[in-house]
Amino acid sequence: MPRKKFTYRGKALEELSSMSFEEFLKLLPARQRRSISRGFSKRHKNLIENIRGTARSGKGKQVIRTHCRDFIVLPEMVGLEMEVYSGQVFQKFEVQPEMIGHYIGEFVQTRQKVSHSAPGVGATKSSKYVPLK
Repeated sequence: MPRKKFTYRGKALEELSSMSFEEFLKLLPARQRRSISRGFSKRHKNLIENIRGTARSGKGKQVIRTHCRDFIVLPEMVGLEMEVYSGQVFQKFEVQPEMIGHYIGEFVQTRQKVSHSAPGVGATKSSKYVPLK
């Protein structure tokens, strides 16, 4: 069964890549449009330079590390490998076409599942009961 071709708001990935930044901006949801129209911070500008430098170099798969979780995935980022800081470690992922328009931080979890063990010192008799699974 052939895989369905990716489109974002009716535009194929090739069309999105060839669009000007202003045309692409019109396709984004309101929150992302507003975020970009307010301007990029210094960190965001550095990240854009790293992305464009990596895309131009073409030296295999280079990994881009960043702390910018509030940066929006752009069409030129598709196929790149990124490491985003989760608060403890850098977590690696590859940018897929379906991620366009989302924030980078959405793909890296900041909280881990809590697994409690035995009750602590000073726990009451009733709260010491821990069911065995």
